[in-house]
Amino acid sequence: MQNAGIAALGLNWRYLAFDVDLKNLCEAILGAKRMGFVGVNLTVPHKLLAMEMVDVLDQSAETFGAVNTICFEARDDSGKWRPFGVPPSGGFPTGARPPKGGTPNLETRAHGFNTDADAIIQSLREDLGMKVGGKKVLLLGAGGAGRVAALKLASEKVGELFLVNRTKLKPVYVARDIHDHFPKVKTTIGYPDKDVDLMINATSLGLRPEDALPLDKKKYSFCQAKAVYDMIYRPAETPLLRAAKAAGCRVANGIGMLLHQGAKALEIWSGKAAPVAVMRRALEQNVYGR
Repeated sequence: MQNAGIAALGLNWRYLAFDVDLKNLCEAILGAKRMGFVGVNLTVPHKLLAMEMVDVLDQSAETFGAVNTICFEARDDSGKWRPFGVPPSGGFPTGARPPKGGTPNLETRAHGFNTDADAIIQSLREDLGMKVGGKKVLLLGAGGAGRVAALKLASEKVGELFLVNRTKLKPVYVARDIHDHFPKVKTTIGYPDKDVDLMINATSLGLRPEDALPLDKKKYSFCQAKAVYDMIYRPAETPLLRAAKAAGCRVANGIGMLLHQGAKALEIWSGKAAPVAVMRRALEQNVYGR
């Protein structure tokens, strides 16, 4: 997806994947900056840890408490911070974006963003035709992804939000955060006693064929949800979505969320509008084989 977008923009870049152990994350971020990377994306479990490892946080990262995109920046001759990938017309000072690494005397920084939150809402609009304002939502999972989703849903003024999690403390903390930032949003811990407009899976259950459903069917039925969204995109149809579809729910997986968080990251790094259609085709070919 990213390499397709990079090629369409005519950028002499390459997007690569690296496995980084938790204990090496800080060194990896610093190393990427020193080597002149334009930026990085972070996946679980690095998104929360990176909050303390970047030099400055965008409002998106501060609000949603996670960093999934880092943009490396340098000061130009006017003193303005600019992404490594967006040089000013006159160029950076000598060595500001070294193609072969090493900026020991130049002021640079790592700028942390969260592009996941907006991507969730955009995907819900496009893939389920749903605007969440005023809607009743059941959110399964209150970990990193669940917390971001909960806070973003609250910022969109959902009518009521129900938080369900395997452990008891996490949804309590998320509910407190929602109350602090969005006190008018009604938040309940536990399954609702009413129908909901939307059920969202923000857990990892469904990644493996042997996984149990993230929903306790003894406490809540698929028939009580109009639509079900699973953040998982591979497999394209999780057991949750299969069961929800059989119950007559409208369903969508997380491929749209993946697309839009990645497109926004590319825009942050490059300063150019992302070629979303090109990126979507590459992503769907990879996930669906078409």
